Amino acid sequence: MLKTHETNHSSDPADKLAAIETLYRFAAGIDLRDYDLLASAFAPDAVSDFRPAAAKAGFEYPVLHGRDTIVEALSGSLKSLDTTHSVSNPRVIIDGETARLDALVEAQHVPTGDPSRRYLMKNRYDVELVRLNGAWVIQRVTIDNVWRSGDPTVLAVI
Repeated sequence: MLKTHETNHSSDPADKLAAIETLYRFAAGIDLRDYDLLASAFAPDAVSDFRPAAAKAGFEYPVLHGRDTIVEALSGSLKSLDTTHSVSNPRVIIDGETARLDALVEAQHVPTGDPSRRYLMKNRYDVELVRLNGAWVIQRVTIDNVWRSGDPTVLAVI
């Protein structure tokens, strides 16, 4: 979780926006099924931990290690769902070449061809970023659920 009392951090708005843009690339990559865009959001050795949110939704999901594994898992598990991810309330603390980002992400999941079923999740993203070749990328993301509504069996394909 982001701590607001840290003292040695950058307040450059452009740098903070660039860090937030990383999470936008992640969300758009999933929703548009643009897996190159999705991959651009992650460091090669990134870690994605969806376990806290999955547990609250009633299923298990492994910790994913490595950009290629993350992209392959997300592209495979979400292939039969139409999704929309909306990022809000981002807060960023930048410390040199690393950053912490805390944001809320609302994720709507609808089975392709069956709009009568849906599952909506409001998740808190705790993101550790690193600057790689001049761009911010996700080093680690932990996703926890704040609330959810709808039919959780929609996620059974995950």
